[in-house]
Amino acid sequence: SSLIFHVEPEVLLEKVGRAGVITMNRPKVLNALNLSMIRQISPQLKKWENDTETDIIIIKGVGGKAFCAGGDIRAVTEAGKLGDSLAQDFFREEYILNNAIGTCRKPYIALIDGITMGGGVGLSVHGRFRVATEKTLFAMPETAIGLFPDVGGGHFLPRLRGKLGLFLALTGFRLKGRDVQRAGVATHFVESKKIPDLERELVELKSSSAENVSRVLDSYQNQVRILRPVPTLTIQTYKPKQGILQNLKADGSEFSKKQAEILSKMSPTSLKITYKQLQAGASLSLQDVLVMEYRLSQACMRGRDFYEGVRAVLVDRDQNPKWNPSTLEEVSDQSVDQCFSSLGEKDLTF
Repeated sequence: SSLIFHVEPEVLLEKVGRAGVITMNRPKVLNALNLSMIRQISPQLKKWENDTETDIIIIKGVGGKAFCAGGDIRAVTEAGKLGDSLAQDFFREEYILNNAIGTCRKPYIALIDGITMGGGVGLSVHGRFRVATEKTLFAMPETAIGLFPDVGGGHFLPRLRGKLGLFLALTGFRLKGRDVQRAGVATHFVESKKIPDLERELVELKSSSAENVSRVLDSYQNQVRILRPVPTLTIQTYKPKQGILQNLKADGSEFSKKQAEILSKMSPTSLKITYKQLQAGASLSLQDVLVMEYRLSQACMRGRDFYEGVRAVLVDRDQNPKWNPSTLEEVSDQSVDQCFSSLGEKDLTF
């Protein structure tokens, strides 16, 4: 008898009551985002936004481990080696979706109950409401693979308090649980076991204005038992003249030593691009940031470090990338500036 293979859809798009629900459904790969998922989510989001029968949009992941652990970066570098258009299409269409989430007129609620990194951050952080739980693990780890914190990182990171965004962007530091909300990445914190009830209550809302959604989320947040005050992460403001690395080394604390060590493992080109990206992004709209980031993405596709970083971290997994240039000193301002220059008619447009 012939074998029947049951192929699970990669993303579920369902109408539940007056809510549009997007469910990322690739649990084996921690709900990694690929181009076909982007191409299903984008038109549906627009449809729901303009549909009088839909009041709110909820996005979540299945499997209990991850919301979305990132974009399918390996496929992008494979395409880049072959000169395949996926190397442009993936970034372009992903960033257009990030912008659509940021401008969505209806309450958009991301249930980030689990690993949320890179592309997963782009699907959540620009939305009106982001609900973290004790299982949330947030990071923008791109400097470790020769990329930069994209998906609008240049917009949201410099808007976090103090220099927290710059710290997260350069080091890829992981925020866990309650700290995700304290940092301002999430708007609410709810216990993971209450998420199904919360979702049910949101879906059953009779009138789903942003105020009513806020009220429901606040009520769940207020049910959280505060066990003990947790020390919050404080990042000092660095004296930029000396440079961040020198400051960390001079500080002498264990934490600073550890961060200096982490920075010394990252792609020097990525670190310099990221620093400039966040500086510029601080005063740009999300849309203008995404135009800038698209230019940067294509500079990374033309360069070397992105391929080498993906090889070392995701393919061979030897965790030993050979960056080129290998030191910060060797990365010229001119080479960094070139990454930001216009692509003419190939620029991202909305």
